[in-house]
Amino acid sequence: MSDQRLSAPSALRNREPILAVLRDALPASGLVLEIASGSGEHVVHFAAALPGLTFQPSDPTAEALASIAAHAGDSGLPNIRPPLQLDAAAADWPLKAADAIICINMIHIAPWSAAEGLIAQAGRILPGGGVLCLYGPYRRPGRELEPGNLAFDESLRSRNPEWGLRELDAVAALAAASGFAAPEVIEMPANNLSLVFRRG
Repeated sequence: MSDQRLSAPSALRNREPILAVLRDALPASGLVLEIASGSGEHVVHFAAALPGLTFQPSDPTAEALASIAAHAGDSGLPNIRPPLQLDAAAADWPLKAADAIICINMIHIAPWSAAEGLIAQAGRILPGGGVLCLYGPYRRPGRELEPGNLAFDESLRSRNPEWGLRELDAVAALAAASGFAAPEVIEMPANNLSLVFRRG
């Protein structure tokens, strides 16, 4: 049987800095939904480090779902649920409640409708005080994009005109419309940001 595990070099580079943010942001216990889990390497790393939480990985693609299941199976961790097929832009999600949602490096490699769907559904399924954690590169008001992020943005837009780095203010406005407070903005390595939104 072929190895279905995918590997994302960026996941190995950024998992520790992201985990440090999640340790502070996530509740001590409860269910954490990960949107766009990709290879599954992040969710395994976080579940191993945060055993009090149960993690629900998800992804829209069959290839990613197979990889997530393979990585989770290899880990033997009891606090990772089987992955769900979930498109962030869908009007209806297969999970109706969670205590926190995390989404890493998705909204710039997807149409804006995916960000809209993610934040609208987060506003529906998270409880008061529930946390939405986003990670990735953003455009910030009054600041030029760093050369690396500018090149990345141009590359994304050349591959798909609906992709590209998002305006931090636009994401925060979407979140405010769905009942979230202004985000805590945390500087991360390689000109990325973590955004921690709490639902009112």
